Amino acid sequence: MDREITALREEVRQRIQSATSPDTIEAVGREMLGKKGRLTGFLRGMGSLSAEERPRIGKLVNEARDEIQALVEAALAAFAQRAPVDATDVTLPGRAQRLGGAHPLTRTLEGIARIFIGMGFTIVDGPEIEDDWHNFTALNIPEDHPAKKECFRFGPRWLLRTETSAAQIRTMEKQAPPVRILCPGRCYRPDTVDATHMHTFHQVEGLMVDEGISMATLKGVLALYGRQAFGDDVQMRFRPDFFPFVEPGAEVAYTCHSCRGAGCSLCKGTGWIEVGGAGMVHPNVLRAVGYDPERYTGFAFGMGLERMAMLEHRIDDIRLFLDNDVRFLRQFA
Repeated sequence: MDREITALREEVRQRIQSATSPDTIEAVGREMLGKKGRLTGFLRGMGSLSAEERPRIGKLVNEARDEIQALVEAALAAFAQRAPVDATDVTLPGRAQRLGGAHPLTRTLEGIARIFIGMGFTIVDGPEIEDDWHNFTALNIPEDHPAKKECFRFGPRWLLRTETSAAQIRTMEKQAPPVRILCPGRCYRPDTVDATHMHTFHQVEGLMVDEGISMATLKGVLALYGRQAFGDDVQMRFRPDFFPFVEPGAEVAYTCHSCRGAGCSLCKGTGWIEVGGAGMVHPNVLRAVGYDPERYTGFAFGMGLERMAMLEHRIDDIRLFLDNDVRFLRQFA
């Protein structure tokens, strides 16, 4: 047993001297000193020794254990003090970097904005925290209108804007006609969240005010937008509708870009896709911003950005836009 312990100590010295990594050194320590280690095995075999040999062999084992422990610790410390080595294997194949992409709402908005900028519209924005005047009163919305209660308020005056029309009011307050603007932005309403409704959504609203603006001007602008957005053969439909800030008002729809009016699941068999509302700016709105309704007329239109993106990409759940699910977003990268 004496010779075996001596040989074991010499083996440990040689293996640690030739070790090329801290992992190798730690492996030697576990092999020798672990619960099932080779040196520990000597201790378990001491029961077969005579009473006279046990103290001597026990001393040899303890000395060997202390020596091996010291060798392992010294070797690990020496490795820790070495300068780091560049372990890059230049022969490995490269790893492609996954590139991000624009959010589908951003892509849809850029497409809409590009068309209207080409028609001379300017992009404007306004604050998302609005006052009651710009969000409701100046837009000819009466005091008892349900919309005044269906919003996120900060006291009697301030609220999160429910529509980007407030940005149109702010622009007209600062700018004399002619006005030709597009107002995209985030809006908020306390709607019940489901596949087609969210408390946070985006609108794109347009406004044109000048002398001689008529319903024919509105139809011409939206018809041109429809052809550029959906194709030269697209048809447009106006149906009477009511909005407090326009008179007359209309619901705007285009022939379904998927079935071209034949009827499909996207348009629910109607052949038409409703995109939003429009109409001639109400004279009360013009008076509220200091414009003379006897001299100036204008039109306004609005569309939901999420709805346009859902139609464009056949997305069936509006909640996907805010879930930040990378699997969903990567489809548009």
